[in-house]
Amino acid sequence: MTQEQHPITPPKHLLSYWEEEINYGYAPNRIEEMLTEASRWGADQELYACCEWLQDSDSDVDTYKLRNARRSKPPSLKEQALAALEKQFAKEFMESDERDIIRRALEALPD
Repeated sequence: MTQEQHPITPPKHLLSYWEEEINYGYAPNRIEEMLTEASRWGADQELYACCEWLQDSDSDVDTYKLRNARRSKPPSLKEQALAALEKQFAKEFMESDERDIIRRALEALPD
């Protein structure tokens, strides 16, 4: 099987973009970032193909949960703050009414 036949070969426009980034000096300090981007692109193509395959009517798999599990997003700042608050409260450095005020304020913020 040649590279052109492989289902996870990046399209020519994407390859051209990455080549320009490298050859024309747009990315001399971004090589690691570009390699990560390319790896993620390939992994995303594989995940997409797996989810498409699993959507077979005979399959009892929730592809939405699979996508979320394999491409989870880092916690928002709000979620991180709530977790830190709970951690501090577990150490008993804060009165429960103070913790409740801070938690309500954090929960009122948008994600």
